[in-house]
Amino acid sequence: MLYHYTAVDRAGATQKGDREVPDEKALAKALRDEGFLLVSARTRISPLAHIARIASMPFGGVSLLERIVFARNLAVMIGAGLSMTRALEAQEEQTRSRQFKKIIRGVRESILGGVSFSQSLESHRKIFGDLFIHMVEAGEVSGKLEKSLKLLSRQMKRDYDLRRKVRGAMMYPSIVFMALIAIGVLMLIYVVPTLTQTFKELGIKLPLTTRVIIAASEFATNYIFFALGGLLIVIYLFYLWFRSDSGKRVWGIIFLRLPVFGPLTKKLNIARMTRTLASLISAGLSITRSLEITGRVVGNARFQESLGASVGEIEKGRPFSEILRTWPDLYPPLVFQLISVGEETGTLSRMLLRIALFYEEDVNNTTKNLSSIIEPLMMIVIGAIVGLFAISMIQPLYSSMAGI
Repeated sequence: MLYHYTAVDRAGATQKGDREVPDEKALAKALRDEGFLLVSARTRISPLAHIARIASMPFGGVSLLERIVFARNLAVMIGAGLSMTRALEAQEEQTRSRQFKKIIRGVRESILGGVSFSQSLESHRKIFGDLFIHMVEAGEVSGKLEKSLKLLSRQMKRDYDLRRKVRGAMMYPSIVFMALIAIGVLMLIYVVPTLTQTFKELGIKLPLTTRVIIAASEFATNYIFFALGGLLIVIYLFYLWFRSDSGKRVWGIIFLRLPVFGPLTKKLNIARMTRTLASLISAGLSITRSLEITGRVVGNARFQESLGASVGEIEKGRPFSEILRTWPDLYPPLVFQLISVGEETGTLSRMLLRIALFYEEDVNNTTKNLSSIIEPLMMIVIGAIVGLFAISMIQPLYSSMAGI
């Protein structure tokens, strides 16, 4: 399979390229042997192959909640003494998703054919993700698969809860913003042309802001379909750029600097990073391997960059806490101080979990108060836009009436 990859060396220099390998695991190993750490990888397939793959998939997707239930139920069944194939058969019967049924059936058949559970999941990496596969692999190696699955289900559940709360907090400003755009478009199409005709009949000299609004109205009225088409093209191009490595990095930096949302994003990524690291280390993985996997799980590109650079430094013998001090824009003193204590006392996973709990609680409190913070800001923005529109369109009429 052909992969397009991004990797960093021990000095932090980035390398990008394409390589034909059996799977992502083989790619990571090959790059590691050459002195590089795999940061991200995606398969390169032709458009026809992509369409064929989509067409062959059953309708619907596999949600995070379904994967949480899958991991939790497997842990319970294995703990009760069921074999993996019997547990998977029961899971296949219980799940409602056609796609997930097909995946579980394929995994079970692979195990019956002599392949391990983690290797069977490798065929569905895009569904399960790095964290799921490597936690299972660690459980198989250590002989504590039940414990690994329990840790995994708890980790994913906390991640799911955090995402849901943040999305819920973003719902109100998103709705207000969309409503504001819709009202603005309607005003440009229906209200402004009427006022424009009045201005022409009265022969009023118009200020710059009024002329700009009228020009926007004429464009929206006469070229609405071109405008919508252009907007869709811009959105699509932005989407493609956002998915690129440079786009992710730039957007990651911008988002961390936004007022209100920047600190929330930082806390959310710290919580996800530390909880994921704690789970992987508790499952028996080394700190460097845990960092490699965590770097693919965290959402922000800046955090991914910091974790990727940390692996090479740790292999040189530097403590993890000392490395994080070099990223003060991402990690507050509390993070590397507690990690330092964990390294000194041999309780790193426990300290990472404490950090995760602290920031998860902080995110919970922030999302609860987010509406009270955003509402005044939204009112100021809406008031400024409405005020500008009113002054631009009504002032010329008052000026004309005053001159009569």
